[in-house]
Parts: sequence; C-alpha cells; structure tokens
Amino acid sequence: MSGQIATRVARDGGNPILRTVGWISTAAGWTSAAMIVAAVAITCQMIFVRFVLNGSTVWQTEAVIYLMIAATLLGLPYVQRLRGHVNVDLIPLALPLGARRILAIATLAVSAGVIAVMLFYAYEFWHLVWTRGWRSDTVWGVELWKPYLSLVVGLALLLLQLLADLLAVVLRIDAPFGLED
Repeated sequence: MSGQIATRVARDGGNPILRTVGWISTAAGWTSAAMIVAAVAITCQMIFVRFVLNGSTVWQTEAVIYLMIAATLLGLPYVQRLRGHVNVDLIPLALPLGARRILAIATLAVSAGVIAVMLFYAYEFWHLVWTRGWRSDTVWGVELWKPYLSLVVGLALLLLQLLADLLAVVLRIDAPFGLED
C-alpha cells in the first residue's frame, strides 16, 4: 500500500448494535466536519467585514470558538471508530493473542470508565448552567447551555463507541488493538 494511508475501521461483524453505533459515530464525524467548514466560512466572513467593510463583528469570534470546540468533541467517537488516535502497539505486538485480548479488554474498560466519570461531571456542569440560565459575558450573550451541550453529547457518543469496541473484542468480532494474529 505504498503512498496510501491505511485506515482501519472498527469491525461490526454484522452485529446490529455495533452497526448502529458505527453509524452514529460516522454521523457525528460528518457533523464535526460540517462545523469546521462553518467555522472557516464564518472566519472568512469576519475577515471581510473587519478589513474590507471596516465594520465590527459581534458574534463571529465567539461562534467560531464554540463551533471548533463542538467539532472537536463531536469528532471524538468518529476518530475512535477509525482508530485514528495515536497508537503505540509495542506491548500488544509483543504479547500472545490471549494476553493481547485481555489487555485490550482492560484498556477499553478503563477508558470507558474514565470517560463515564467525565461525562457525569460534564452533565452535572451543563445542568447547572442550564438551570441557572447562564449567558456569555459578551455582546452576543449566548445562553451557555447550548455550546456546553456539545461536551455532554461528545463524551456520551465517545463512551458509546468505546463500549461498542469493548463488545466487539469480547464477542471476538474485532481483533484486540486491531492486530491480527
């Protein structure tokens, strides 16, 4: 495969749960990409307004910041699905298949646990912001529950993808760490 980047997508083995989670993660990835495109378009509009029309911008900077943060968070499950994260597989390569499988299960379980804790606190924070009606301290005055919702949704979708990956390894649908024996 010279000249190409190999992307290994998580296998679903025809399992309807894994297929559904894969579809949701892919939809989140496309949504993330659309948010990045929107942020770039708003940035271009902001530059035009500031430097060509010599006008002021009220909402553009804040919108771009919120879009980029949301795009990052909503892109997490898609990156996990594609195995696009940094992967150091020295230890898994050195292990026999059985030990590799146990390590993969432990790693996915711990990762899911950490993300579950983060999701709990993200939801707690989002709920506080929502119930108190907090707004940004800018002229635009965005209701902060809206951009903060991306934290809850992104972490929830990442947790869902991690649990699907764990299920795929446990059911032997996907190879541990994507490494075939």
